[in-house]
Amino acid sequence: TPAFPRPRTQLSCQPVGSVNTDGMGRDLPTILHLDADAFFVSVEQARRPELRGRKVAVGGRERGIISSASYEARACGVYTPMPSRRALQVCPDLILVPHTAGLYGEVSRQMFDLCEELTPLVQRNSIDEGYLDVAPCGFRTLAEVEHAARSLQQRIGERLQITVSFGLATNKLVAQIASKLRKPRGFVVVPAGGEAAFLAPLEIGKLPGIGPKTEARLKAAGLSRVQDIVAGEETWLRQTFGTGWREVLAMARGEDDRPVETERDDAKSYSQQETFGQDVAEFATIERVAKRMIDELLPKIREDGKRVRTITIKVRYPDFTQASHAHTLAEATDLEHPYYPWVGPLLRKAWTQRRPLRLVSVRFSGVEDHGTQLDLFAETDEKRRRLAAVLDRLNDRGRAAVVTHGHQVESAATARKRKP
Repeated sequence: TPAFPRPRTQLSCQPVGSVNTDGMGRDLPTILHLDADAFFVSVEQARRPELRGRKVAVGGRERGIISSASYEARACGVYTPMPSRRALQVCPDLILVPHTAGLYGEVSRQMFDLCEELTPLVQRNSIDEGYLDVAPCGFRTLAEVEHAARSLQQRIGERLQITVSFGLATNKLVAQIASKLRKPRGFVVVPAGGEAAFLAPLEIGKLPGIGPKTEARLKAAGLSRVQDIVAGEETWLRQTFGTGWREVLAMARGEDDRPVETERDDAKSYSQQETFGQDVAEFATIERVAKRMIDELLPKIREDGKRVRTITIKVRYPDFTQASHAHTLAEATDLEHPYYPWVGPLLRKAWTQRRPLRLVSVRFSGVEDHGTQLDLFAETDEKRRRLAAVLDRLNDRGRAAVVTHGHQVESAATARKRKP
């Protein structure tokens, strides 16, 4: 694994009291959405340049799912979270690369550290997506904002050897949509006041939460472009979207007042979600994705010196409806093994309709500071905690030396022998 030097954080802007405008009395677009291009694959290509330009995917070969696919592989029909066996059927010359434990999290941290060299207002939304608010930088013109953003895009590429796409707008919703329009290496600017006009001609499936099946249903009802929602009569919108019709209409108009939320305060919860490229109906696939999120969240909880008591699993259907179910442990913990057995039961209770899902998320709450454990299993858990700390250190170095499977921990060498 190559070394990725951790950049020094040097904030280039400070909060100012004046409102940034473009000289014509309108607010500047200052919200950036960063969306890394095929992140896991890009990181693997950075350490193995011979993989660039080829049909590559990251995922497990046996009973695994595709976590990330290169754009060359996507052109052949490979998508996330397609089962790996199916991916090899649709793309026989696909190069399947196993996960490199710990590497993606480290590169993600470095990527967002580079973002914080530009502005202190950075929201790390997931391992490969986030929002930046450059309003504190005091930019006076759109050209200045765009130059700063393009320079950041270039620095990320030069230092980490990965590519990212940016959307620049006045709010998070429009910036997110813009960042996904011209991937990879995209850079789309939506000027202030042009949000509705930007969204109007787009296919309705570009709006967050509208998957292929929902898009097909809406097209059958006469909705094909975002502008069709804006032009719709209230009664018709209510019949089509139900109680959430106002939110859908606001989204179609490009309205969003959510602020960029930094992580400077102690976390009150830890969460991760995955929006699937195509709706997923297989229970085992969703369960594997949820368990993977547990494996990615608990090291962060340990790193912060916290413990958590409650796990919540949420599912979202293509028609915007969602459901969740939670379980609270008797005592807070920072270990994975108490939560693994609850993934299946909670998923069954939340996923009552058993329709295909658009999204699944795992959230840990009931956060407590690391304290002294007094129960009868304290000694056993402390042994597990020391083992977990060793695994975390190995993974932080980007070594694929150790993998976890539910309650079991085994060496990569043992895992290779186990494979047929």
